[in-house]
Amino acid sequence: MSAHPAPAHPSRISLALRDSSTMLRRNLLHARRYPSLTLNLLLTPIVLLLLFVYVFGDVMSAGIGGGGADRSQYIAYLVPGILLMTIGATPAGTAISVSTDMTEGIMARFRTMAIHRGSVLIGHVIGSVLQSIASVVLVGAVAVAVGFRSTDATALEWLAAFGLLALVALALTWIAVGMGMASPNAEAASNNALPLIILPFISSAFVPVTAMPGWFQPIAEYQPFTPAIETLRGLLLGSEIGNSGWLAISWCLGLAALGYVWSTTLFNRDPK
Repeated sequence: MSAHPAPAHPSRISLALRDSSTMLRRNLLHARRYPSLTLNLLLTPIVLLLLFVYVFGDVMSAGIGGGGADRSQYIAYLVPGILLMTIGATPAGTAISVSTDMTEGIMARFRTMAIHRGSVLIGHVIGSVLQSIASVVLVGAVAVAVGFRSTDATALEWLAAFGLLALVALALTWIAVGMGMASPNAEAASNNALPLIILPFISSAFVPVTAMPGWFQPIAEYQPFTPAIETLRGLLLGSEIGNSGWLAISWCLGLAALGYVWSTTLFNRDPK
């Protein structure tokens, strides 16, 4: 009688992928059932886009050399900053969601289950990045409706712009996960995530850095959003990128590594 071969056990990679997809599905279902937080975070960049285009557009266009009667130049200048602001706002919801899982004991329960430990955090991160990209698509559609055009960008530049947005979303999401895990409750997580929403306001999103007061220019220039915004402008509008591209990538990789180490350290720490 010939012996039957023993059934093959799934590899660690396949288990990690399976568990991560399960956690991703859980987080996407949670976001679909409770859309109010996502909508609130999404409304801010849309309202600011409409406000700056239709209320301040003529004045701001004249200020950057576009002529008071034609706001199209300022729309082109504004939209990349609004897209990065959208990316910055979305992970704040992730910080709140992670903190809620922590305070309600769900994370502690996951630690005791026979699942890949990293899948819990990966589900939050991938879900947040997908929500960020979906939010950018929606805000981008509104931008096109109010007059934004990118006629000079090639297909490769559009692909690079999309990759930059995804990389920024990934980096900020890992930071948001760490903020959520370090916060004692959802309200504290919301407050801790405020810098992700505020930093775009003190960047080159709305006005050039050179138009700001001299003492304030280093604050606006040497922060993660400004090089990302300038790189996105260069890709979509053909402006000079300079060293902004390398600075943006360096910021993203550094923040992603910091957020990953911070989040995994807190997650693997024995509960008190």
